[in-house]
Amino acid sequence: MTRTSPDTIGARAYGLDTLRAVAILAVVLFHINDYHGEGTLPGWLVPVASQGWMGVDLFFVLSGYLISTQFLRPYRTGLRPRLWGFYRNRLYRVIPAYAVVLALYYAWPDWRESPNLPPFWQFATFTQNLFANFHAAHAFSHVWSLCVEEHFYLLMPLIVLTMMRKRSATSVGRTVTLLAILVLGGIAIRWYFLVHTLRPLADTEQGFGVLYMKRIYYPTYSRLDGLLAGVSLGLVKTFRPVWWRAFGRRGHALLVIGLCFVGVAMILFWNRFDSVTGASAVGIVIGPPVLSLGLGCLVASALSSNGWLRHKVPGAQLMATLAYSMYLTHKELIHLIDRWFPSIAEGSMVRWLCVYAVACLLAATLLYLLVERPFLLLRDRRTTRTF
Repeated sequence: MTRTSPDTIGARAYGLDTLRAVAILAVVLFHINDYHGEGTLPGWLVPVASQGWMGVDLFFVLSGYLISTQFLRPYRTGLRPRLWGFYRNRLYRVIPAYAVVLALYYAWPDWRESPNLPPFWQFATFTQNLFANFHAAHAFSHVWSLCVEEHFYLLMPLIVLTMMRKRSATSVGRTVTLLAILVLGGIAIRWYFLVHTLRPLADTEQGFGVLYMKRIYYPTYSRLDGLLAGVSLGLVKTFRPVWWRAFGRRGHALLVIGLCFVGVAMILFWNRFDSVTGASAVGIVIGPPVLSLGLGCLVASALSSNGWLRHKVPGAQLMATLAYSMYLTHKELIHLIDRWFPSIAEGSMVRWLCVYAVACLLAATLLYLLVERPFLLLRDRRTTRTF
């Protein structure tokens, strides 16, 4: 998960800040619930925490939209995007904070939320989500989503440049066909692992949760749906402005439709670790595109001219700004707070949450101010000199 500021593609879209803030809070609550166990959080937070993993899918949709819009923008004026400039900007954006946090994992063992780390080469090549053995080495496992996004950053520009070499009346058809192939390919892969990996284990009454995560949840090949939903929005905004303006006038409807699709996805995913039949089987196979479609509608609503999501929410911009640093550090801090202050959670989980919230915001702020922001400013100076 990385953050691309809305102000890099025009006037700041407050609705995107709100969605990004919701996404990071949902992910943090999910990991707290997962680390401490069910029933430890206050009851009113449990519904959000139990489904908080969907925050990562929301990040994917946001990244797909923002990154594709940024890369496609030159085509609106008849220009061609600069491939190295795009890669350079991504390197400035992602690598510094990631490298600092990764260095902490190797230099300070207490920083690790789990004792053992995967091999360094998996982190260096952003392939941890494809090869990690989570039974043996689970530390820094949440970086799997950053691996997915790095693969997207690498391949999306190459695909776009190839597709745009010969623009014609058939370009729309070719683009829709490619998007459909990628979505259907993900469905086919998930169906294959459901039938040939998960169900055989379930039939012999063995747990399949770890293999579900390793074969279906983490790998890039089955997690493209959210990114593709975001890219689809970026394509419409760039090449079909009339359609985009029509979407922009239907913010309330898009919000309702999006929430309905997200609700359906919640039902499909509700029992995903306990059953590979019925609704859960359907969820494993087609749940990701259903969820991504709903989240895509929410992003479109946030960008509309009349949707409720477009309004500025106090604190959302700060959370959006700190989201990447917070994502990198929040899971480790759950472990550190428990280690340093073991008696806090015993007295009151609300008190633990307050201490954790302060620590989480402080760590994210320090990482942002000391690492993220200086490199973003350097990136902007280099970009200005380039043009």
